[in-house]
Amino acid sequence: MTFENLRDKKIAALFPGQGSHAVGMGADLAAASPVAEAVYHQAEATLPGLRTLIEEGPLEDLTLTANQQPALVAASTAAYRAWTEATGLIPAFAAGHSLGEYSALVAAGALSLEDALRLTRQRGELMQQAVPVGQGAMSAVMGDAGAVREVCNGLDGVQPANFNAPTQTVISGSAQAVADAGAQLKERGLKIIPLKVSAPFHCPLMEPAQAGLTPALTQVAVGELAFPVYANVTAQPYGGAQDVPDLLAQQITAPVRWVETIQALHQAGAEVFIEFGPGKVLSGLVKKIVPGAEVINVGSAEDLHGVGR
Repeated sequence: MTFENLRDKKIAALFPGQGSHAVGMGADLAAASPVAEAVYHQAEATLPGLRTLIEEGPLEDLTLTANQQPALVAASTAAYRAWTEATGLIPAFAAGHSLGEYSALVAAGALSLEDALRLTRQRGELMQQAVPVGQGAMSAVMGDAGAVREVCNGLDGVQPANFNAPTQTVISGSAQAVADAGAQLKERGLKIIPLKVSAPFHCPLMEPAQAGLTPALTQVAVGELAFPVYANVTAQPYGGAQDVPDLLAQQITAPVRWVETIQALHQAGAEVFIEFGPGKVLSGLVKKIVPGAEVINVGSAEDLHGVGR
């Protein structure tokens, strides 16, 4: 799809969360785009050592949640800014999956890049510290989301964490409760895939992280949004800048309502979904939620050339 094809379409900008990272992500964009290069330069100035980790790894260090979170904000923001400069286009809406919500808020001008980088570094550290290693777990469940809700409602210590697609839900909680839920769901014929994660995200076990990050969220400067950003917690647009600290705090323990978010964007008139940053995870989910949707990925210089002038 070319720039001319996009000119008169309502675009929804999407920003990925954890798991989409890769060593070297966005390096070719930074080499090709001064705007992208400026983002990486700013990331390094804000969090010294981050750029080297992004470009050179090692992967196991980049994967650590305290590093991965700001690294993905940098990579996604670089891709987004390079695209806006190349095309002159502005999206009609934006949304981000979990961590990606910070990137969406940067794109809309609600958060500065520096503040988003600092917040996500702190967010990652607090999330890792909230639960001792081995005490929490997450599993992906392939099958009916209603069955997942029903089983989780009948158990203590586990809840749906990510409603990713109509037949893909992630559950999170204590290791034992997640195992018990998985066993019950397997008996119902659903497929269970244990996830290799460092902590059980988006569940009440993250309350210490929520409490730890809330003061920083309430103190950060928040600007007005240039376009609607859909929140994970509500699957609806932020009402304004005043909502940002509270909804980002809630997001740490609340489920990511991605299916409802994409459906709401589609109903609001989104005609093209563009995923900014590394990987194609969100693009695949969009196609499952809105069959036939037009989806574009912008994460490399080659991708940028495909939608530029």
